[in-house]
Amino acid sequence: MNNIFDSHSHYTESAFDCDREELLNNLPFKGVEKIVTVSACMEDCPKILELTSKFDYIYGALGVHPEAADYTPEDFLPRLEKYILSSEKIKALGEIGLDYHYDGYSAEKQKKLFISQLELAKKLDIPVIVHSRDASNDTMEILREYKPKGVVHCFSGSAETAKEIIALGMYISFTGVITFKNAKKALRALEKVPTDRLMLETDCPYMAPVPFRGTRCSSDMIAYSAQTIASVKNMDVQTLVDAATENTKRLFGIEF
Repeated sequence: MNNIFDSHSHYTESAFDCDREELLNNLPFKGVEKIVTVSACMEDCPKILELTSKFDYIYGALGVHPEAADYTPEDFLPRLEKYILSSEKIKALGEIGLDYHYDGYSAEKQKKLFISQLELAKKLDIPVIVHSRDASNDTMEILREYKPKGVVHCFSGSAETAKEIIALGMYISFTGVITFKNAKKALRALEKVPTDRLMLETDCPYMAPVPFRGTRCSSDMIAYSAQTIASVKNMDVQTLVDAATENTKRLFGIEF
């Protein structure tokens, strides 16, 4: 399998500290053509800029994850804008969104953080990478209002929500979770996503697919998710990978 584009990864995470450079040097020999590596907090931004400058095939997305809402300073937006504008290899604002999974979250803080970054993305005319966990209703309400260009990543919503996201003109991507035995909801949603709105991702080092579930994930493992998705879509797997890569290039404005 070749021409793989991992649309969502986290190569600044400490899980890669022991072998990051070796791994990233080897991925192109495993069929991985391009990667977008994504920030979760402001501290990630300079690290991602460094990675994108060191590796030609790596691009970046900068933004603040909803779980960072409690410790992100009020004046973060000008800094984030400066980081984004500092490199042509930053192709999206993300990941941003809502996450109500853990106790103690503030929905209002998360919404404020999400909306402020959607407004910045509109100002800069760049796509967004949206995270939504256990917050589908509020996420969709905001997306309906702001109508950003972008992708809802690591999709875990219903088939009905998937159809509405597509109707808004956005893309959807699935992680290795699509290979899990209990992925029936994700598989039903996948059936509603047309091939021209589908992207592939790992979310590595998280979400490793079967047969690697529970281990550290890396971009080459996207092949296993692609096989499952291609089976559902009744497509040749390389054809599916090529289509997803074209979609990712189109959204992020990347040519190769």
